Formats: sequence, structure tokens, C-alpha cells
Amino acid sequence: MRRILTLVLLACVVTAGIPATAVAADPGTTGGVDAAETNTTNVTSNHTATVTVLSFNDIQTAAAQDGNFPRLVQLVEERRTALGRDNTVLAGGGDDVSPHALGPVSQWRVATSVLNEMDPAADVIGNHEFDFGYDAVSDIQNDSEFPWLATNVVENGTDDPFQNTNSYEIVERNGVRIGFIGLIDEGATYGKTNIDFAAQGLDVRNVSEAGPEAAARLKSEENVDVVVALAHTGIGDAQEIARADDGNIDAILVGDDEQYYPPEETSGTVISEGQARAMYLGELNLTVDTAANDVTSWNGRLINVSASGVAANETASDIINGYRANVSLDSAATYSEVALDARFSTNYHEESNYGNLITDAMRERSGADVAITNAGGIRSNGVYGPGNITGGDVFNTLPFGNTLVTLELTGAELEETLESQIIEVGPDNSYDAEISQQVSGVNFEWNGATGEVTDLHVGGEPVDPEATYTLATNNYIADGGSGYPLENATRLNETGTIVAQVVIDYMQERDTVAPRVEGRAVRVTTEGDSRMTWSSGNGVVTLRYDLPENATGINGSSFYALAADGDRVEARNAFARGNTLVVQFDSAALNGVVEGSAAQVDVLGTYSDSRYSDYRSYWEGSVFASDVTVFTPGDSPGRSGSTPANDESEE
Repeated sequence: MRRILTLVLLACVVTAGIPATAVAADPGTTGGVDAAETNTTNVTSNHTATVTVLSFNDIQTAAAQDGNFPRLVQLVEERRTALGRDNTVLAGGGDDVSPHALGPVSQWRVATSVLNEMDPAADVIGNHEFDFGYDAVSDIQNDSEFPWLATNVVENGTDDPFQNTNSYEIVERNGVRIGFIGLIDEGATYGKTNIDFAAQGLDVRNVSEAGPEAAARLKSEENVDVVVALAHTGIGDAQEIARADDGNIDAILVGDDEQYYPPEETSGTVISEGQARAMYLGELNLTVDTAANDVTSWNGRLINVSASGVAANETASDIINGYRANVSLDSAATYSEVALDARFSTNYHEESNYGNLITDAMRERSGADVAITNAGGIRSNGVYGPGNITGGDVFNTLPFGNTLVTLELTGAELEETLESQIIEVGPDNSYDAEISQQVSGVNFEWNGATGEVTDLHVGGEPVDPEATYTLATNNYIADGGSGYPLENATRLNETGTIVAQVVIDYMQERDTVAPRVEGRAVRVTTEGDSRMTWSSGNGVVTLRYDLPENATGINGSSFYALAADGDRVEARNAFARGNTLVVQFDSAALNGVVEGSAAQVDVLGTYSDSRYSDYRSYWEGSVFASDVTVFTPGDSPGRSGSTPANDESEE
């Protein structure tokens, strides 16, 4: 697409032709254009034609549900009919065969069967197309009635595609030659799979170089009018590809980071992404000068599938339900008294109650000291309960065929393992600080500014760096997936049992479950000095600290005391007085979380921090923490009935 590109507004593009059907569109379409009200015509002059590119991406867990995926199939069919089949082409953005609840029993087959019904011109290999192993990519291609593209992943020293994939695909619609290329970002390969691409003899080329080069070849050597890049890279990298291109890539249809991103232009290239799980169908209308091999104008939108009013495609529903009938996905495994949080934002950023349940199940089954699961292994981005939790719910949230493995490692290696997943806050991280894992059997503090783990305990005892501990995890992590440094750890047991089944068994052994957040992994930015305080059970306990450096405000309502068993008591107040941070607790409430006559609690709360305020997108601020030993009636540090020396007091 040339750098001078006209955005055609609705009034300019309505011409005689096949009327569009009425379907719901989300707001935010570039230029306010609603393709539901836009007519797409046949050739409008000797060298001008219009075509529509429909798109989807990251089907993932929707592949196992008789819901949006069959509706998406029907919506595609209806848009083709409305726009004209000869004018319309469909393509995918990757991660379309996995993960999903039927993965352990059907692998990629249920997804490819439904995709074949949609009849895309092409799809791009995403990181989840490797979920069933490197060799399975060839099987996925064999079962698909359309090509899978991986333009920038080639056999070493050649331009040859790997495992039956294609470098590009060319189709013709309405006299327009459309070339598709497929781009896979290095982060979506090396960082998110266990595949050793170098060992497989593959070269993963830079997408910002390989994409523009391939597009230029298609236009110069294959007489292609339009180049569409199917980019499993995320929006940020897609924008970089557009900036690096010399006007040959006309559109980039994106997958991987699952953003709602209606069509928008970057450096003369239209970029769009339809979130995930068959929630949206992308629709991009292009006016093409076939003499100049160039797009002269465009309009587009994302169509909300569930709000479109379109019924499920019967054939697609039958395919999915046929697979579901062979497994017990709809019977209840247990009753949850609380909502189980499987949302991505929670499980990547902090401890979740569902992550605790999963890892508790893994630790109980294995008998290990500690259990860890990766946040990326918890899918669906949903909340389940309160109410019956079915086997399908569990497989929907744990759709991979990962199996339970027990390892042995030292305390020092355990600390290194936990630190390997911390993503630090800063200008290069748009998601804010993340812990990126869920745990059982351990308690620790993690610093989202430094990437360090501190105050690490196993089974309630401080970790011994030289002692050995047993770790239950999944085979993906044990093989070094997601950057875990465990591929050389001693393996004690490989059960062959998938983690989802371990969790279902754990649930079925209990009439009800009610997991809670217990303070297993606590984010800390500033560690205050430790304190001792006397709490008689009457009045107010006041703690004073040096105000954290770079603090610009104290969130008084966020402060609380956390006991070792996960019980917590909210502070009455917290505020800054000059250069002093003052935190106050009700004495009786504080005593309620103290077992015996003395116990240690963690005092925590958030404050505004000028160092990181520009980079916060999830957390409300930085976290102050202090270890506080609380003495209650019957004991004190050497002085019965009096305030501990050099420490805090009641007021």
C-alpha cells in the first residue's frame, strides 16, 4: 500500500451492489465506517476492483465449545453471501487449533475439522500450533484443507518451508490477486514453546526483515495486487513490521496478544486483531488499483460474534458435540463455594485462588514439598462458580496435555526457578510487574522492580539453599518451557497423568472447594525495617516507619497485616506525617490473627511511586512491607505488661 492512502468514509463507498446483512458491529471502527452498511461492488472501472478480507485469530478454547466457534462459521458464511463469494476471502491469525478442553483427547482434529468448514484461504502457524510437538505440525497441515504459512521460519541455509507449511499463498478474488504471507515472531516461538528450532535445523528470521522482503517479491515476481501478512506477533511487532515495510504490505492481520484492535493504519498499512476465542470476525474492505498493484482506499470493522444474532452452524456444532460426547465434560466434579479465578490478568500478575487449588492438587497427588504451574497454562480467561464445576470447566482452563512430573532441586535452585518468571515493571513492559506462576507449599515475597525473591519459606520454614526439596510441576516446565531453568533437574517421577485429570480427581474427592488467596506470593517494592509491638487487645497499635523513597502518596485503605496462615486484618488507617509512614491497627483485631502469645505478621500496603507511575497498567502502586512481631498478654520481649523497648506501642 502506498504511503498516500485515502480512508474512504461511509458516504463515499455506498454504491449499487449486493446489500450487506444486518449484523452487530462494535464501535471504534476506523473512520467510523460500519461495513454492515457498506455495499461492496464488482469492478467499478477498468482497473479498479473491491475485495473483502475476513479474518479470525486465536480460536483456542472456543474450539471445544458449542458456542462462538460454530456461530463464527455461520457468520462467515452469511458475510460471504452478503458481500459476494467471488469478492471475499478468509484468513486466520494463528493459535487456532489449541489449547482447548478437547485437546487431550482430540488434539488438533476437532479444530481443523471446523476450520475446514470455514474454508479459509490460509492460516499462520502460531506458538500453540506446536502444542502437540514439532512433528505434529505436519499432521495439522495434512488434516487441513487449506495451507498453513510460516514465511520467516525456514530450513537452515535455504528458503524452504518446514514440516509441510507454505511460505505464501496466492488467491484471486474479483480479478484481484491477493498474496498471503505468514509471520511468526521469535518471542512466539522460542519463548512460548518447548521446540528447539535450531536443533530442528530451522532458522527463525526477523519478521521486520522477512515480511517486507517477501511482500516485495510477491508484488514484483508474482504480479500480486494486494499483500496481506498474517502475523502471529502481537500488535506492537505488527506496527514495527509496517514501519519497516516499503509500501508492499497492504494489511497485517494479527494474532498472539489477543487484543481488541479494530482496523487502523500504521505507516500506510492497515492493522487489525479480533481479540480471541471466536469473539470477533474481522472485515476489511479494500479498493484496489489492479494496474498499479496497489490499494487506494479501505474501510473495516470488527463484528461481535455473540451479539450478531447469528445462529450456530449446524455442521460445526455437530463436529464439536461429537467429540464432546466421547468424554465426560458436562458432569460436575465438585461444588465451589467461591468464584474460581482463571483470568489471565490475575494469574499472570498475582496469586489466585484457582492457581492455589491447581497447585494444591498437584502437590497432594505427588507428595512433593512444592508445586509450581505456569500462568500461561491456565487458560479461558474466565471465572467459574460459585456453583458446580464440571470436568469441562477444568479442561477448558487446563487444556494442554501437560503431565505431572516430580523433580528434585536445592533451595538455591528453587529460588532461581521462582525468580526466572518475574517480569519487571519498566518502559519495555506494557503489562506491569508479573509473577507469571502459581505455587503451593511455599511462601515468598517478590520484587517487581528488581526481579528478586526474598523471605522464601517451604512448609513454613525458611528455605535452606543447600538442602534438597521435591517439586511437582508439569512436563512443559520440567523441559525448560517458558524459561524455567529445570531441563537438567533430577527427575524423580513422571506420572504420565495430565494435570487437568489431577485437578478433577482432587475436586471429586471433595464435596465442596473454597480456595482462597493466602499470601503465598506477595509483591513487595520497598522492605521497611522490622518491628516489635505489644498489643493488649484494647486501643490502637501504631507502627512508624521511614517514608519509602520516591513515595508521593499513601493509599491508607490498602494497608493490612498478613498472618502466616493467610488470615489478614485491615489497618484502621495509614498515612504520611512528614517523612514518616504511620500505620494503625485495632489491637483486638490484630490479636485475632496472632496464635499464642507472640507471632510474626507482615504489614503491607501500597503507595504512589514516582519511579514507576508512568509504567503502571495493572497495579495501583508500589508495595511497602515490614515484618512485625506482635506480643499479646502473657508474653513480651523481656518485660511483662510493658511496651517493647525501641519499638512500637499502643495508643
